[in-house]
Amino acid sequence: LPYMHTLTDLKVPAGSVAIHWFEQSTFALKDAHGTIVQIDPYFPRNRPAERFIHAQPPLDEADLPTNYILLTHDHGDHTCVESIERIQQAYPQVRVIGPEESIDRVLSETKVKPQNTTTIMAGDSVEMDEMTAYVVYAKPPTGDPAAGIKPPDVTHLGYVIKTDGPTLYFSGDPIHTFPDHADLIKDVLKRKPDIGFLTNHPTEGEFPFYAGSVQMARKLQLKHAAPSHYACFVKRDYNPQEWAAQFEPDGPPTLIIPRNSHIIYPQ
Repeated sequence: LPYMHTLTDLKVPAGSVAIHWFEQSTFALKDAHGTIVQIDPYFPRNRPAERFIHAQPPLDEADLPTNYILLTHDHGDHTCVESIERIQQAYPQVRVIGPEESIDRVLSETKVKPQNTTTIMAGDSVEMDEMTAYVVYAKPPTGDPAAGIKPPDVTHLGYVIKTDGPTLYFSGDPIHTFPDHADLIKDVLKRKPDIGFLTNHPTEGEFPFYAGSVQMARKLQLKHAAPSHYACFVKRDYNPQEWAAQFEPDGPPTLIIPRNSHIIYPQ
């Protein structure tokens, strides 16, 4: 028998969800009903040391039976056709959900069938068995002209995922000024997320800096904030403890999932 991933046989208690973080912005969720969703699966096999921190990908795609794939945007580390193709070879019924650019790429570069894809835009919601993904913007299509930020090259989405336990927010790659955009905040806040997985970087500037990430967590009234988009590339890595140290004692509390492991949430 092939080795199966830890999540495969994991029994998730009612009212909870298992959240596995692989690295970068790649996650797998499993709810109490056994549905498995991968978010931005990115497991390239060719990993030159000057570019990748870890020589081995955190998953062999055939090891994790996957029902749904959610894609946030059509950049290579978020819409990885190499991984999507291997998932669909092993699990041909997998459904792939994402913005038009990602779905166009999946249809042209993998064997995923059109009937197994769903193209979504901000404001939509999509059912994944007992889970519902509410689609929000990570970057507004206009950018932020006042801050000198150009429109993004492709649609950049985030997801608020309602389970029959907690509600989870995955930021995707948010605009640097995200906490200043009342409309972006409102669209997430109205779904009352319990935990948010927040892409940030201390110096680089495409995403919120640490202070902006803290603001984002507070404005979204998260019960827990978790960092994402690190531990993969040599460039653009950051120390999650440094990020966590920016949060005030009154919160929200931070939660750091070690690379390539899962938590049951709420714990």
